Amino acid sequence: MVSVASLRSVPARLWRRLPVRLLVYAAVLSVAALGGLWLLVARDLPSVDKLKAYQPPLPTNVRGIDGTPIYSYARERRVQLSFQEYPQLMIRAILAAEDKTFFEHHGLDYPGLVRAAYQGVVSGSTPRGTSTITQQVAKNLLVGNEVSYARKLREAILAWKIEDALTKEQILELYLNQIALGRNAFGVEAASHAYFDKELDELGLAQFAYLAILPKGPSNYEPFRHTERALERRNWVLGEMARNGFITPSQRDAARAEPIGAVTRRTPKFERVRGYFVEEVRRRLIQRFGETDRDGPYSVYAGGLWVRTSLDKRLQELAAEALRDGLLRYERGRGWSGPLGHADIIGDNWQGALLNTNISLDYSDWRPAIAITRAGDAWTIGFADGSTGTMPRWAAQVPMRGTSTPAFGSIKAGDVLAVAPSGTDYALRGVPRISGGFVVQEPATGRVLAMQGGFESSIQSFNRATQAQRQPGSTIKPIVYSAALEHGMTPASIIVDGPFCVYQGARLGQKCFRNFSGGGAGPHTMRWGIEQSRNLMTVRAAAQTGMGNVVRLMKNLQIGDYQPYLSYSLGAGETTVEKMVNAYGVLANHGRWHDSSVVDLVQDRDGKVIWPDQWRACNGCNMREWNGRAMPRPAPRGRQVLDAMSAYQMVHIAEGVIQRGTATALNDLGRPIFGKTGTNSGPTDVWFIGGTPQMVGGLYMGYDTPRSLGGYAQGGTLAVPIFKAFAKKAWEGMEVLPFRAPKGIRMVRIDRGSGRPVYGTWPGFEEFKPAVIWEAFKPQSEARRARRVATTAAPTAVPTARASQAPRDSEFLQRQGGIY
Repeated sequence: MVSVASLRSVPARLWRRLPVRLLVYAAVLSVAALGGLWLLVARDLPSVDKLKAYQPPLPTNVRGIDGTPIYSYARERRVQLSFQEYPQLMIRAILAAEDKTFFEHHGLDYPGLVRAAYQGVVSGSTPRGTSTITQQVAKNLLVGNEVSYARKLREAILAWKIEDALTKEQILELYLNQIALGRNAFGVEAASHAYFDKELDELGLAQFAYLAILPKGPSNYEPFRHTERALERRNWVLGEMARNGFITPSQRDAARAEPIGAVTRRTPKFERVRGYFVEEVRRRLIQRFGETDRDGPYSVYAGGLWVRTSLDKRLQELAAEALRDGLLRYERGRGWSGPLGHADIIGDNWQGALLNTNISLDYSDWRPAIAITRAGDAWTIGFADGSTGTMPRWAAQVPMRGTSTPAFGSIKAGDVLAVAPSGTDYALRGVPRISGGFVVQEPATGRVLAMQGGFESSIQSFNRATQAQRQPGSTIKPIVYSAALEHGMTPASIIVDGPFCVYQGARLGQKCFRNFSGGGAGPHTMRWGIEQSRNLMTVRAAAQTGMGNVVRLMKNLQIGDYQPYLSYSLGAGETTVEKMVNAYGVLANHGRWHDSSVVDLVQDRDGKVIWPDQWRACNGCNMREWNGRAMPRPAPRGRQVLDAMSAYQMVHIAEGVIQRGTATALNDLGRPIFGKTGTNSGPTDVWFIGGTPQMVGGLYMGYDTPRSLGGYAQGGTLAVPIFKAFAKKAWEGMEVLPFRAPKGIRMVRIDRGSGRPVYGTWPGFEEFKPAVIWEAFKPQSEARRARRVATTAAPTAVPTARASQAPRDSEFLQRQGGIY
């Protein structure tokens, strides 16, 4: 029988043996090492569960009004595909190049790890390479790119966990969608567009093999700078594919005989429509959703949004062309305004210097070019595509602005120029210094169809259509008279076109308003006052209506929030083209307000509409055939900010501006048009706003730093021709529709001069200025037949304003010298 004492002595005897002690020490050290490894490496490892719901950063894709892709906002070019959408040859090429045993291992290549560790110890450097596709997913999405043994350990542990959490197909899908492949392309589909300008399923075996070499270092295999190195590596991938049975030897040999076939670096397909409209969409999206993924899941540069805009590409091109032509027409003969920019050329890299300026031109046949070298009487110039041309002295003889010195001698190497073909050479062109903004809108919805904020957005990024605060001049008058119509006046109300002064206090005395042409014409109808743009009549009508009522309507139309001073009735308050066009759209839409919008709707990456809020689809609106039931209608939007009859009366009056007033140049377009010209003090800006029931547009033209355009400049002579050039082409094929009168309007025959009702005769439609016209009245507001002749004389007393108002009007008038 074994005693207790003998049992207790067994551990002691074992401990005295050296092998036992060594085993115990090894076990303790192993436990300590594992504990330390866990504390230092594995304790705070990210969870692999988030890979199951991982959504890579995706660009925001923008479409036009017809659904055509027009732009893509992205810092990482990526097109997300499912595993089933990737061609099998592409997958095999990636496996041959990166991880041929991917479907056999559990995340780690143990022989490769041993080789890498041995090489690292021998060379004394940190091991590189040997990562499986699973390890690369762990590195790129979870642990980062730090070069260290600790990172490699974290990467290996995570790779093991990823293999337990995801299928091989899911891991490979993550890899193919997020890997960086150069040219700002992330993922294989985006790289297909970047290098070959094709969809992935349009590529061949040789092109698949080229894309498969890029994960090792895209810059090392750039197809034009390192062609031989890229071909060698591509052919190695093709050999590996054949060695692993992925392709046949004949397929390998045929693919090796092909060139790489890559295209030069170019703007992606979805970025070839640039301009002010696209930039305005971006600005509003960022304001709403943020810029990067730190701002939320729907950010512009990572959220993968799908944006439907109201941009009509045809109208946009016409608006841009009309405004640019008008600006150049005004600048003609004023000299060359200088280069578009300047870039320092280092060595022979003039192409890179030009590309880095991001300057582009899409006007006519103009191109941006960089001046490279001058040899005698000719400059060698270079273009963004790498080609060169010649600009001889005779092609740059236009004088510098304000001098008689030809431009040729003032050009320096590195100057970025606007040029156009002239025979076999190129001739110098000049971008105008004067600028302006143009907006076209659908009045029934408030959707902006076109927007041009200057000559060229890459040169002048400031959007004058939405950001330039300018005085609208006489284009504000229809708003002033709309307020008058709301408060008892009619289109036939008699208003005196005569002296109108405000008392400015004992020190300054009286200050009198004036008409553009000076003087006054006596009593006339409201209609005549608008058609002829009479300032004195406008100020008098505003005073009788009450400036508080006038500026309240301006605020409701979101033109501006002004104080109730008479100067604002003549366009003293600053506003934007977009706001003025939207206000005119309200007039054309029977006083119903819609927000001016450039975005119809925004969907997330899964197709759910996330903007506008509470968006509802119009069920049944797109039915192929009528089902016999009532027509489906979308829910009405907008709000009433102006009486529908008052709005129509003003539109009807503003048609007279086209027929007999300051915009008769538009009369030969042969359709109902309303509108108003505007010219402000100086004159520094000229305006026109108007349109048809289907389309309203407006523009201004002026220098960014306001200065006189010349005494001859008026809205009717400068702005109207620009609008006409646009409308003549834009309205081709558009149905000719009259402005529809709302319920309650009475059309009455009146004498155009006196405003009195007429009986026994009819309006002369063929006459330029008929004596009898149809006028729109609200019920019970039209003039009645009188038994005796009523006097048309108006009081001649000079009204005075409250002393508290006078200084503000006075200050403005003294500073501006009068508004017209």
